[in-house]
Amino acid sequence: MAYWGGGGPSGWSGGGPGEGPGGARRGRTDGWDYDELGKVYDPALFRRLVPFMAPFKGRAIMAVIAMAIYSATSYAQPYVIGRGIEHLRSNPNTADLAVVGYSLVGLAVVSWLTQWWQRLMTGYIGHHMLLDLRNRLFNHLQKLSLRFYDNQEVGRVMSRVTSDVVVLQELLTTGLLNVLADFLGLGLIVFFLVALDWQLALVSMSVIPVMLVFMWWWQRRAASTFIRVRQAIALVNSNINENVSGVRVVQSLGREGKNLEEFERLNRMNLSSNLDASKLQAAVMPMVELLSTVATVLVLLVIGVRLASGSLSADSALGFAVAFTLYIQRFFNPVRDIVLQYTQLQRATAGAHRVFELLDWVPEIQDAPDAVVMPDIRGRVDFNHVDFSYIEGVPVLRDFDLHVQPGETIALVGHTGAGKTSVTALINRSYEITGGSIEIDGVDLRQIERASLTRRMSVVLQEPYLFSGTIADNIRYGRLDATDDDVHRAAEAVGANVFIERLPLSYATELHERGQNLSVGQRQLIAFARAIIAEPRILILDEATANVDTQTERVIQRALQVLLRGRTSFVIAHRLSTIRDATRIVVMEAGHIAEIGSHEELMRHGGIYADLYRMTYSRQGEGAIAVAGDGS
Repeated sequence: MAYWGGGGPSGWSGGGPGEGPGGARRGRTDGWDYDELGKVYDPALFRRLVPFMAPFKGRAIMAVIAMAIYSATSYAQPYVIGRGIEHLRSNPNTADLAVVGYSLVGLAVVSWLTQWWQRLMTGYIGHHMLLDLRNRLFNHLQKLSLRFYDNQEVGRVMSRVTSDVVVLQELLTTGLLNVLADFLGLGLIVFFLVALDWQLALVSMSVIPVMLVFMWWWQRRAASTFIRVRQAIALVNSNINENVSGVRVVQSLGREGKNLEEFERLNRMNLSSNLDASKLQAAVMPMVELLSTVATVLVLLVIGVRLASGSLSADSALGFAVAFTLYIQRFFNPVRDIVLQYTQLQRATAGAHRVFELLDWVPEIQDAPDAVVMPDIRGRVDFNHVDFSYIEGVPVLRDFDLHVQPGETIALVGHTGAGKTSVTALINRSYEITGGSIEIDGVDLRQIERASLTRRMSVVLQEPYLFSGTIADNIRYGRLDATDDDVHRAAEAVGANVFIERLPLSYATELHERGQNLSVGQRQLIAFARAIIAEPRILILDEATANVDTQTERVIQRALQVLLRGRTSFVIAHRLSTIRDATRIVVMEAGHIAEIGSHEELMRHGGIYADLYRMTYSRQGEGAIAVAGDGS
């Protein structure tokens, strides 16, 4: 795992919590993701959740009121039944029986209506909060700097936007409300039991200490067991993701059998941990039933003793027996639910911390308060003694000084790790430099509103990324207001129209994930068309022709003559045909400029470039030279 500057661990991975850019909290995801559970009640966390609930304050209040009414009407029914039996045995008549019946039906109807209203309100709040949270996270993810993504696994980031957000939504709606309802229910049951007979109430609750001891033991075992479950499924999912993503390598090396053995081992670990969790969960309900039965037997024994001694009438005894039996059965349901939800609440608060940890991450690249908007640029680029490093103390660029005039084509060459890609990444401020300055048209890059700058730039990478949608959508991606005619002209400029118009649906052809239903060369041509349609003043080609064949390169070279004309261009390439016609060739070595000049000048100089040419470019032979001549 790579590390950030500052000497601390990179991103969320490894080590203890640290400080991210701008003072944002930076902790580790391996702990939050797999090894820890949150606090059931974290005041600081809940204070942060208040703003998310604020837009739904009215509905939340209605949901709480409905929950309270539902609990009151639901738990009042055994009391009405007990008192009704007692009254009807001593004074049986049809009118009183009807009153009891109507009362129970009325309570049931109110209970049903309030429960329905409560669920309606919580559902509305929950889904709208889910919408808001995901929108905020998605917007925030788009603002985070590339350094963040360099150090984070995509799966962990996705987990925060998907599962953690759902867990947080459940915590804020049904989770908290259910716990509140359970505690309110326990309070109402105790109230009604005491109202019926406080002595019998104490008898019925005499088993609670046993229940608490059991739940304390269960909770300690459950916490570690559920963590193992999460660790196991995380390993299974990671293994599946790795094998599906690398299926071409797996099949080409005949690793199917060995990988299956490894997957079976991880899957059996997952099975074992889930069986342990199932055993723990299976132990809760029988214990609740056992203690409920013991409490019922104790109450009935006391009622029998009091009935035999004459301190309790037969009419009251039956009513007490029915009411207390019903309440005892209901008493342990909230207790069981609270215990079962305890670990769920811990996971929910841990998920909430993960969501806020992501939202708190301050982007490394931010516009200055007085940033200048540049609606148009000429294309002059000045690197003024620039220093840059991905890791503190490990320089990538050292005293890099280069001044590029508008319309120049600069080719960057050098061995792997010389810093070529880093130079191009700094032009659009994907990373922050550590020393010196970069100026566009004489304005420091850090004083330019980045959005206004990137709108006038285009980047074509070695591995073009195409999105789901049509070919036309992908070409139009960099300029949404482009017309169909603009799309067609951009495709014609790079020769992509030749293969596009042969497709059954032409520009309306739907692309598979990352454009996998096109060849590498075809995907690159679409990426070129996407770059052209944006009408950039500065163009960056990072090994953009590395994966195309010679015939496709001939098409691209013709297009590049038009594309590069009048634009400031930075080209990283290993092909002679791409760099021979550059205005200047910058030879990089260990992060600084070793040589600079035209192809002919550098060849006459007989230095590093001449050696690179003889070792690398000359291998391309007559084909490469022919292509170069084609475009001269």
